[in-house]
Amino acid sequence: MQYLEALRLLQARDDWERTGSPADAGRWDLRRMHSLLARLDDPHLGRRTVHVAGSKGKGSVSAMIDSVLRQTGVRAGLYTSPHLHRFVERIAVDGAPLSEDEFAGLVAAIWPHVEAEDADGRYGRISTFEALTAMAFVAFREQGVEYQVLEVGLGGRLDATNVFEQKDVCVITAISLEHTAVLGDTIAQIAEEKAGIITPGSTVIMAPQRESAADVIRRVCAERGATLMEVAQTCALSRAKHDREGQDFSLRTRRATYRLHMPLLGRHQLDNAAAAILTLEALGLDFDEAALRAGLSAVRWPCRIELLKHKPLVVADGAHNADSARRLVQTLRDDLGVREAVLVVGCSGDKDLAALAAELAPIATRAIATRSRNPRARDPREIAAAFAEREIPVAIEEPVGAAVDAALAQLDGEALVVCGSLFVAAEAREHVLGIAYDPPLAPRVGSSVGV
Repeated sequence: MQYLEALRLLQARDDWERTGSPADAGRWDLRRMHSLLARLDDPHLGRRTVHVAGSKGKGSVSAMIDSVLRQTGVRAGLYTSPHLHRFVERIAVDGAPLSEDEFAGLVAAIWPHVEAEDADGRYGRISTFEALTAMAFVAFREQGVEYQVLEVGLGGRLDATNVFEQKDVCVITAISLEHTAVLGDTIAQIAEEKAGIITPGSTVIMAPQRESAADVIRRVCAERGATLMEVAQTCALSRAKHDREGQDFSLRTRRATYRLHMPLLGRHQLDNAAAAILTLEALGLDFDEAALRAGLSAVRWPCRIELLKHKPLVVADGAHNADSARRLVQTLRDDLGVREAVLVVGCSGDKDLAALAAELAPIATRAIATRSRNPRARDPREIAAAFAEREIPVAIEEPVGAAVDAALAQLDGEALVVCGSLFVAAEAREHVLGIAYDPPLAPRVGSSVGV
């Protein structure tokens, strides 16, 4: 099987990432995932597991944990979503994403079992994300991974990654309003879904939370006999210095005091780093400060307040809700000295556009509304209207690359900030840095896709 054919098979299936449809989410059923994994001889078992959920920061925390694990000498696997440019990014072993041949080989290996599960029909058809999750577990088994770090795709309770009776550590990062049509329209309801990853007897690391979320997580931990460690109560953080290259900070835990550097920008990343370090301590690994320092210094997590260019300053960030936009603006001001910016903004159809625009407006001299390739992308005319209501001069330009070029041509000393969606940030990154990406593919006529 060739790589493009593998992508066709995957993209012919139900995929909430592409549709954002509550109908697709309504078909989630963990019995289907358990059944598929049983057909594959339970590839998710046999190694230590860290499971990470949350609204913001879960990818950053996962990347930090993985980076430090590799510095301790263990073989680590990392499963994240969505990808920025290519599907192979989602599954990495020892820091390296799968090759195209490895990825296609995994699709070929699991596909008879996917079709058998579809034909059985008791629990419905396998989705794109479920197939990818199974592929990650098979890859980790085949490549002798000792520790697997799994980022939840959406929510937690019914996510395809939530297939374990026991886990070593569960991490819950900051929770905010997101995907309300699927997860609930209050912080407490969303926290209930995220807390669904907590297994009996596990250790739970909780990043700083709104009290309504923290109360839910504390209750679920008590109900399931899980040991809870709260970053806010367990750690003392102090930032020493910061610049465009990153930030130095000290962290005191119950185990030690560390002095560290991290290339990721923003005060919020310090909370993420604290959660990652508590996780590593909870795993009982014998690591020293040198390994921790090397792992954090090496972590890379693109499109999270990423500097694509320095002159002029071009920043790409996946901020897509009010909380993440507020953090972006704070980091632009405090860490990068940005007071004014031209914005390139695109977002998905389910986002609170008014709240997003309200948070971004104070730094915007003008905005360009755009639309990503993702089918969930919102009509840029609606985005333009939200900024116009706040008296921000706004234009419309598609695709994202053209919007970036138009913004660059208008700069008069400001920074250029691309945000509103991880998909938009990724397309800007592709355009500025010349990065190749996987094309969206229609299923080939006659392909065996189980439809």
